[in-house]
Amino acid sequence: MAKPAIDIQVDEATGRWSVDALPMILVPQHFFLNNHYAVEAVLGPGKLEEVLRPAGYRSAYFWCEKEAAFHGLDGAEVFRHYLRRLSQRGWAQFEIAELSPEAGTARIVVRHSALIDPVHVRDRRKCCYMFSAWFEGALDYVTEKAARKGKAQATELYCAGEGNHDHCMFEVAPA
Repeated sequence: MAKPAIDIQVDEATGRWSVDALPMILVPQHFFLNNHYAVEAVLGPGKLEEVLRPAGYRSAYFWCEKEAAFHGLDGAEVFRHYLRRLSQRGWAQFEIAELSPEAGTARIVVRHSALIDPVHVRDRRKCCYMFSAWFEGALDYVTEKAARKGKAQATELYCAGEGNHDHCMFEVAPA
């Protein structure tokens, strides 16, 4: 993937970054993962997913809403833009295998997930559960704008962290 063409604004008075009028924070991957897996060690993966899900959903929905307005995007373009920007920011390489905003469904291939780190993940297991809520929030934004009611439910079908796949696969469908 080429270097992203993202205009980063820096407020000279505060030093805060923004991209497309949204505030940003740049942190090293190890910093994020050390915190993520420290909390997971205390709560367990299931509980951490439960805790993160509402915030991840809200954040994805909000981001799609703001980016759609900023760039004049609508429909499936918003979902594609969201996954492209996540890919450009180093979370993983996200590829849409299937997308139907009308049906409220999607299948997403995730390669090179930043959440699968051999330093932190020693057990072969699903590690990328945090992305589920992001996909739900983004798809719900798109489907609500298409006048489709109902909430999405994302499932990590399999994960590269389990050791027997070279990628993760997520399925999103109406709950």
